[in-house]
Amino acid sequence: MTQATVSRDIKELGLIKVPAGENLYHYAAPPAQPVINAYHRLQRLFADSVTKIDDSENLILIRTLPGTAHAVASCLDNTAWPEIIGTVAGDDTILVIVKPREAAGRVLKRFQELRGVTGKPSAEG
Repeated sequence: MTQATVSRDIKELGLIKVPAGENLYHYAAPPAQPVINAYHRLQRLFADSVTKIDDSENLILIRTLPGTAHAVASCLDNTAWPEIIGTVAGDDTILVIVKPREAAGRVLKRFQELRGVTGKPSAEG
């Protein structure tokens, strides 16, 4: 990720700089502030970061570029799609849990549309 991308993400998320000691700071979300334009951000993140999508039953596996899975998963969580009951993110992999199982196909289709892919994803994504 470039510094420009990180700065843009910080701005879009509305993060604030918080003192963490002498000459140390970290970024945090302001209390109870929803992410603005979460869907637009999700579109950009999918276009920039997602490399492959696959599914099995009610689980969808999303592969991303290294270091970007947490950002994509956080944005997915902030879209508040009722079919997604949770995400688990590693460095380059996200597990999306869908309920009910019958909704997995609809969620997968949305993910493919976010990537600009139609139909069942291939092994290459």
